[in-house]
Amino acid sequence: MIKNVIMDMGKVLLSYDPHVILNKVCEAEEEKQLILANLFESEIWLMGDRGEITNEQRYDLAKEHLPKELHGKLKECVTHWDICMHPIAGAKEFCHRCREKGYGIYVLSNACDHFYDYFPKHYDMNFFDGVMVSSDVHLIKPDTHIYELLCETYGLNPEECVFIDDRPENVEAAKRVGMKGIVFEGDYKVVEKVIL
Repeated sequence: MIKNVIMDMGKVLLSYDPHVILNKVCEAEEEKQLILANLFESEIWLMGDRGEITNEQRYDLAKEHLPKELHGKLKECVTHWDICMHPIAGAKEFCHRCREKGYGIYVLSNACDHFYDYFPKHYDMNFFDGVMVSSDVHLIKPDTHIYELLCETYGLNPEECVFIDDRPENVEAAKRVGMKGIVFEGDYKVVEKVIL
């Protein structure tokens, strides 16, 4: 029996698309690709999510891989990448329907320290029964230990939890610790048919 709904943040609760900031600060496609590869799609980004560096420190590391003339644009990307983040259509309504049904509602997100700057602008942190951010615990999905730590921290039985994430590998990891899992593909109506 499902008693708890655990949700990813990026592309599940909030939109995430680095091209929004790249298109805003870069004119040339080559510039976008360079910053994309050396920041958003690099090990440096994951280091932030693991809490090994802060979001600001991503700039210091990434600039070493980029020509000096791109440093200003890189800085803009590091500082303001979260302009892409807005609530996913139907997400807030889904969360409230889960609450009405009596489910516990949790967030489990791969995110850097900057999470606490942007997430509360869109969601009341106190609405959720628990929030676990990867940079705080130095673990990232799909490492099964982060799911186990979430359950241990909040006293959850994995078999009573359903985990929703846009990445199939993260959902598979949740299933390995005993949770049910749903790969989110952008439509909350599909999710509601399974859960509500």
